[in-house]
Amino acid sequence: MALNLDQQITPPTPPNLGAADVAYDQGFFTQSFGGLNTYFSKLTALFSALFGRRGGKWINSPYGGFQDSTDQTAANTTTAYAVTFDTTDFSNGVTLSNSSRLNVAQSGIYNLQFSIQFKNTTNDGQDVDVWFRKNGTNIDNSNSRFHAVARKSSGDPSHLIAAMNFFVSLVANDYVEIMWRPTDVGVSLEHFAASSTPTRPAVPSAIATVTFVSNLSTETA
Repeated sequence: MALNLDQQITPPTPPNLGAADVAYDQGFFTQSFGGLNTYFSKLTALFSALFGRRGGKWINSPYGGFQDSTDQTAANTTTAYAVTFDTTDFSNGVTLSNSSRLNVAQSGIYNLQFSIQFKNTTNDGQDVDVWFRKNGTNIDNSNSRFHAVARKSSGDPSHLIAAMNFFVSLVANDYVEIMWRPTDVGVSLEHFAASSTPTRPAVPSAIATVTFVSNLSTETA
């Protein structure tokens, strides 16, 4: 069973049986039945593998996983800032460029997900908007507003995890970005180094995943 880069499972080639003579020819029928038996055996094996209990392992779909290990700040509240990433965890047809652009090589419907670690150092609760852009243009109805409560005390900021997922239609070579804007510059993205007692892993300031869901539909209503 062969796979190709378009995420399609390639079926076996039907046998070329040719045309039978007018008179019965045992050799012809033996060869024809042999070709058909081989063809249907391969076809049965293909469908058994695809629709079996673990058939999904044969499907090679695009995906990407990215994270950032730095703090990210906003200089003002009137500018949209792109969430940036410095680490690629997984990449199969989805790549990172310009620190913030998540590029796809295959057209399709994709599920975009993010998890962002915000902190608020102000004495008041603050809002922060997070939304998506495609090829530099805001995606309609993709914004979410999160609320970070006031800091607990001086030097002890409050923390908020902002997370959501969103389906978007992309064609080959499109890219998406995650944008953010706070109501006060005291809100920022914060990372934490690995900790001890007990041993704990580092906390990225931002995590994003891009997962292929389906080919773009060519049907019309």
